[in-house]
Amino acid sequence: MTLAAVNTSVDYLPVLVQVILATALAGGIVGVSHLLGQRARKNAIKDSAYECGVKPEGITHTRFSVKFYVTAMLFILFDIEVVFLIPWTFIYREFLANNIAILGPISFFLFVLVLGLFYEVKKGALEWEK
Repeated sequence: MTLAAVNTSVDYLPVLVQVILATALAGGIVGVSHLLGQRARKNAIKDSAYECGVKPEGITHTRFSVKFYVTAMLFILFDIEVVFLIPWTFIYREFLANNIAILGPISFFLFVLVLGLFYEVKKGALEWEK
């Protein structure tokens, strides 16, 4: 075994220790959960997600409307776009100090963002009932 091979294996020793610890921790958590966790009992109503012991009335699993999912996806989309604006606010001073024009591209980005919002309002994507 050469000296280079020994140095390479020593370099990966912390990674190996971390992988072993992560595997042992995950296995330990699953094992303790299995040993100490709840078991299925005769009274399944008390073990249900509601946990009050009273039988649920009506439909327990209602279906969500498609509008709910559309609104959720639009929220995620605009939330991610706004997250792109945060780094711009932090590096704006650095760009100004280096005489780099950044206002044009960010204005175009905001224009597309607002244009998309107006399109969604026009199509009625944010209206719950029609």
